Amino acid sequence: MSEEPGRPGLGLTHEHDRSLRVSWRDRELFRYVYRPWDDRLESPKPYLHPMWTLGGRPVSLYRPHDHVWHKGLSLALANVGTDNFWGGPTYLNGYGGYAQLANNGTQRHDGFSRLDVSDHDVGVTEELTWVAQDGRAVFAEVRTLDVTVLPDDEAWRLDLTTSLRNTGDIEVAIGSPETEGRSGAAYSGLFWRGPRSFSGGTVRIPDAEGTDELNGARAPWMAFTGRHDGDGERATLLMADRDGPTAWFVRSEVYAVLCPAAFAEVRRVGPGETLTLRYRVVVADGDLDHKACARLAT
Repeated sequence: MSEEPGRPGLGLTHEHDRSLRVSWRDRELFRYVYRPWDDRLESPKPYLHPMWTLGGRPVSLYRPHDHVWHKGLSLALANVGTDNFWGGPTYLNGYGGYAQLANNGTQRHDGFSRLDVSDHDVGVTEELTWVAQDGRAVFAEVRTLDVTVLPDDEAWRLDLTTSLRNTGDIEVAIGSPETEGRSGAAYSGLFWRGPRSFSGGTVRIPDAEGTDELNGARAPWMAFTGRHDGDGERATLLMADRDGPTAWFVRSEVYAVLCPAAFAEVRRVGPGETLTLRYRVVVADGDLDHKACARLAT
């Protein structure tokens, strides 16, 4: 009796109306949940979790008790006018800090126009609508995810592009708690929450290495290296803004988070206009040095 052969390269499994699973040689790399079951308070949004290295080590965290709206790797915007597509309370100047408001929006999956897979690449194009809590459509989004495996680097790469078109008849101002007056809190955009064991990990940019003191640094890429419980081995998650240097939001000493802070300053999108953001994410086994990070980021 013959056995079913394993896949020689990348694989894509579609769990209809729930998620996509991407694997390499039958070992899962990530699950992309496009129809989440989250409460409204958590601003439901698609996310990647769990995420794994090629060697099978976990590199993401889901619903941590301190911020249950953190979901692995996701695209989330904290301050969209007075709407919140991040989750939890909103930081607004007028409230003097955080307040839980009736403003938690949802990113609604509308469909896929592309689901391609070969041994070497997976390509996804998704259409979404960003819907405010009061039912207004704020953005029509086209999101692409392109995955490639880099076996010589013991790594895989995700290129993510989002195009957000303002479907309303007024300008939308996108910011962050930083733009509302909370210094050092420019989180908004592509956001990663790492495993608990990554706390205290090493943060790198092209010309520096450290931890929380690199929050707010401006660079074309930033990498976070953490250690795993059990075997003590290391893994690295690298992010790059493909449109050039940006400010970064990062935390290491308490917990592991990383975010290209595209909204450290307010960005305005007029009626009918489109804002496009392009990012690269690399997940690698081991401790990537500056030279390897620079090569993989481009």
